[in-house]
Amino acid sequence: MDNASQNLRGIALMVASMAFFAVEDMFLKLAAAEMPVGMVIFAAGAFGAPIFMLMARAEGGRTLTRAALHPAVLARNLGEMVATFAYLTALAVVPLSTVSAVLQALPLAVTLGAAVILRESVGWRRWSAIAVGFTGVLVVIRPGLDGFRPEALWVLVSVAGLTLRDLATRAIPPDCTSAQVSAWGLLSVALLGAGLMVEGGAMRPDGVQAATLLGAVAFGTVGYWLVVSASRTGEVAVVAPFRYTRLVFAIAIGWAVFAETPDLPMLIGATMIIGSGLYALARERARKRALSLQGHSR
Repeated sequence: MDNASQNLRGIALMVASMAFFAVEDMFLKLAAAEMPVGMVIFAAGAFGAPIFMLMARAEGGRTLTRAALHPAVLARNLGEMVATFAYLTALAVVPLSTVSAVLQALPLAVTLGAAVILRESVGWRRWSAIAVGFTGVLVVIRPGLDGFRPEALWVLVSVAGLTLRDLATRAIPPDCTSAQVSAWGLLSVALLGAGLMVEGGAMRPDGVQAATLLGAVAFGTVGYWLVVSASRTGEVAVVAPFRYTRLVFAIAIGWAVFAETPDLPMLIGATMIIGSGLYALARERARKRALSLQGHSR
């Protein structure tokens, strides 16, 4: 298959994965609105972890190994736990489109974290993109202005947790497979959910609520498989920008299912976030191309 065909297939897989993640968010929002957050978190971890444990076993790896206690794995698990709790807390009370719009700042947050914590080189253009993107976040959540919802700050906590997760992932030993890392993360999420249920109580879900939880797990698992497949198909620089289609699906689902209508500030802020993210991605691609040409010229 030539590069053009690979890229088209990768784009299709990425768009499909974002659609599945948006539907997963819909189910999670429905579940979190009616059930204790601890129960939803426990279900997401307890149902998802066995799937990746089986995948790890199929690849010849085990889940219960000393590698699970590596500091980078523990840091990643902590980020996963913080992000999951904050994200579900926000989903329960904040419009889906708002949550999704702020979440699009994650690539910029990871770039910021890599520069500050890992001392990676970031030029003034990408610093400018980061500044514009986070200004867009402020436009979306509007702190101190009419329409500000303090609960929306939970999304920023989630972005911080996801940033820790993604940065820690870079330090995990390469002999740990993606399935193992995912299983460890979901087991930690299940542990968090169990602790929250002990503290805050639980309830017995009825048939509709159980189906909602199952829908979230099913769509989330397929979405994960699709995004991994997309990342391994075609050029990353071509496929990665289509992650932002998740916001389009979120807005459509928010309108159709939850009767949400995005206002002008939300749309402006989302445009700033996505535009700056795409620009930062383009600058990163140009930087890698320049480094590659320098390497060939030596």
